[in-house]
Amino acid sequence: MAAAAAAELPGKYQKLAQEYSKLRAQNQVLKKGVVDEQANSAALKEQLKLKDQSLRKLQQEMDSLTFRNQQLAKRVELLQDELALSEARGKKNKKSAESSSQLSQEQKSVFNEDLQKKIEENERLHILFFEADEQHKRLEAELRTRLEVLETDAAQHQAVVDSLTRKYTDTIEKLQNDKAKLEIKSQTLEREAKDCRLRTEECQQQLKNLQAALGSRLEESLCIISEKVPFNDTRSNRYNALNIPLHNRRYQLKLRDLAGQALSFVQELVTALLNFHTYTEQKVQIFPIDSATDTISPLNQKFSQYLHENALYVRPLEEGMLHLFESITEDTVTVLETAVKLKAFSEHLASYLCFLRKILPYQLKSLEEECESSLCTAALRARNMELHRDMKRLTAVFEKLHTYISLLALPSTKPEGLLRTNYNAVFTSIAASLRGSHEILKDISKHYSQKATLEQEVPTVTQKLITTNDCILSSVVSLTNGMGKIASFFSNNLDHFTASLSYGPKGGTEFISPLSAECMLQYKKKAVAYMKSLKKPCADSVPYEEALANRRVLLSSTESREGLAQQVQQSLEKIAKLEQEKEHWMLEAQLAKIKLEKENQKLKNSLSGYLAETVQERSVLPNVIEQKEETTEKSQREPIKSTSLVGMLTITTDNEKAPDVESREDLIKKHYMARIAELTSHLQLADSKSVHFHAECRALAKRLSLAEKSKESLTEELKLASQNISRLQDELMTTKRSYEDQLSMMSDHLCSMNETLTKQREEIDTLKMTSKGNSKKNKSR
Repeated sequence: MAAAAAAELPGKYQKLAQEYSKLRAQNQVLKKGVVDEQANSAALKEQLKLKDQSLRKLQQEMDSLTFRNQQLAKRVELLQDELALSEARGKKNKKSAESSSQLSQEQKSVFNEDLQKKIEENERLHILFFEADEQHKRLEAELRTRLEVLETDAAQHQAVVDSLTRKYTDTIEKLQNDKAKLEIKSQTLEREAKDCRLRTEECQQQLKNLQAALGSRLEESLCIISEKVPFNDTRSNRYNALNIPLHNRRYQLKLRDLAGQALSFVQELVTALLNFHTYTEQKVQIFPIDSATDTISPLNQKFSQYLHENALYVRPLEEGMLHLFESITEDTVTVLETAVKLKAFSEHLASYLCFLRKILPYQLKSLEEECESSLCTAALRARNMELHRDMKRLTAVFEKLHTYISLLALPSTKPEGLLRTNYNAVFTSIAASLRGSHEILKDISKHYSQKATLEQEVPTVTQKLITTNDCILSSVVSLTNGMGKIASFFSNNLDHFTASLSYGPKGGTEFISPLSAECMLQYKKKAVAYMKSLKKPCADSVPYEEALANRRVLLSSTESREGLAQQVQQSLEKIAKLEQEKEHWMLEAQLAKIKLEKENQKLKNSLSGYLAETVQERSVLPNVIEQKEETTEKSQREPIKSTSLVGMLTITTDNEKAPDVESREDLIKKHYMARIAELTSHLQLADSKSVHFHAECRALAKRLSLAEKSKESLTEELKLASQNISRLQDELMTTKRSYEDQLSMMSDHLCSMNETLTKQREEIDTLKMTSKGNSKKNKSR
């Protein structure tokens, strides 16, 4: 393995290097293209900037020209105003007007010429500016489109470059990982090779030792054989065939299991054949001419009569297979030479083949007669001709199957008829014949289904014909399925049949004859009886030491069991106590929460009352000073009690001044701080317990949701089960009805068989009477 892996490594690395070089060359070309496109995009951006600058210059010139035009327009207006003034003055003095008119006309002509030139120049600049603007817009649009195309190309090239780089990095990482794995593998293979070398050396040494030991034992055994054994029966096949082979119980059980499976398949096949022939008989009697309304043709009468006898030929197949299954037991040696019951099964198959040959011409003629009927269409005629060919093929396949099974039955009667070297060929031929019969039956099923659908379209179709066609189709389908099961079963176990049925006595290759095989079985029974007689019953008592050891083990096991029981009891008690404590602390937490709420409410009420009292005292203090002085004199020796949330405060006023407000506030503050600390500790404890209980509640909620889901799934399964039960009940009712129909049909068949038997008996009696009369006449002559 190491050499093969080392030989594969250079080629693998060479391929990967070639791919890497190709990808690298492609990467360089793509990089070059991307760089060129980036340079082109930069040049276009520069051109765009230049065009923008020229556009700005032209716009500035345009602004300056518009400003100049505005100035000229103002100047023209001023000149026109001056002209109007000069004309007004000219009316006053014509002389001065004439001279001034000449001057004004000259100035006017100059101004007009100057204005005309400025207007033309302005128009020319407008045209130039418009053309430059249009050209700039066109160029800007072209450059923008080109820039977008180049940007998309650059993005695509960049994406290709990124994908290629990722691919290269992935391939490099993969190659590095493969290289590391191969190095590790080569190291492990080298270690394994070293271990294998060491093992081979050890094995060679052991082989030498074993050869030496076996050589010495062989010499001893040869000496013992030459001295003690007077006769060696394994040298002659004739005597060796009487020796009992090694008993292979597993092989016998496997063969019996296979025979049981084959028996069940043959029973299904026999049932399907009986139904097929019976329903074919019914079909012949009702189509194309119904025997209840008209007489059918003599050909169909004979055909239905032969079909009526199908049970005489089909039932023995099941009986023969049953006898063959019963002959294969755990104690026998089952080979072809000892399988005597296979000959009986071959004979029953031959009788059924004769039955098929007998009914085949009638069946073909019946199909031809059906084709000649006026009810038969072209499509129905084509289906009938296909069934015509299929029936011929089916009979031919059964002939092949009978030939090969009769060959398998030869070793139990005539061993020279089939050599062991040909067993494999016969078994493969049987498998091929079974597969061919399965294919033919599939064709028959397909053609029968098409024929049944076409017959339903016939205008004179009856319900009896439809049900008969359905029965024929179901029997053909079951026949096809049964033959398919037999073919697959035989093909799957072909190797086991060819290997196990060629098993014989030790030292020989085969049994010489069926007689020697029978003698061998008798010797085997005697040997089994002898071995059973040698077996003696074991003593019932147990040795003393073993009994002591068992007692110690028993005591230790009982002690450990008692200890475990005590531990379990203690753990259960602890669990019960913990649950009680849990409930107690839950109640305590609830009570603490209620108390906390009450204390908070009382604290709020007391603070609000205290503030109200202080305000009231300050407001009423000047009015009640005299009253207080009088009351203090009376109650100098009496204690003052104050009850509140803080507790009961007792203040004596025996010639002492009452504490001021600040000391009282300090006392209240200290008391409340201590109370708040105590309540916060209780609250933290309650919070921790509530968190724990909340987690437990969440777990219980999850369990509840899972339980609900499982409940839903179980309800769905229950619905499905109820549906299946109802479906099975419906199927049971349908099968029951079909069985009742079959029983009624079988009873009708039995009645018809009894009638035919009575007719045959009458014919036999008449024949006997006629034969007696003829014998008497002959005697008289």
